[in-house]
Amino acid sequence: MRKTTGTLFVLLSFMTLFLQGCYSFSGASIPSHLHTVAIPLFDDTSQAGIAEFRERITRSLISKVESQSSLSIEPDRSRADSVLKGAIVSYSDEPSQLGGTSERALTNRITIVIRADFDDRVNNIKMFSQSFVGFADYEAGSYSAQQEAIQTALDVATDDLFNQMISDW
Repeated sequence: MRKTTGTLFVLLSFMTLFLQGCYSFSGASIPSHLHTVAIPLFDDTSQAGIAEFRERITRSLISKVESQSSLSIEPDRSRADSVLKGAIVSYSDEPSQLGGTSERALTNRITIVIRADFDDRVNNIKMFSQSFVGFADYEAGSYSAQQEAIQTALDVATDDLFNQMISDW
């Protein structure tokens, strides 16, 4: 029994060392010829009139690009190597869990959908055009929990968008 355990340990150790280089996160897939990106203020086509969300999303993406990528922000869209344009497509705040006896909402769900286009202006190609969804539940009737859920939903959608911009896996 002891010999089998030792052999198994050696075999697993060897396989771990052998397979270690087979998979890795290679980081950004942003082409090397792209050095700058313009991120104009996101639009709001959601009919919800949530101008502050436009600013939050735009600021969040600019911050992520500056701190987590090799791209620099170019305020002038015409001089940027790439452009990330986007819009809030929809916003909803609806019941997500009803109480058994009262049939009143116990929790509500915030859902935010943003659409983004990332264009390579150097080679004149579209890197992607895609929708991103963020959602979060909160206790019905709690304003502070609602605001926290809104921020969480915005964060999820912008994180997914940013990851699409820079990842290749």
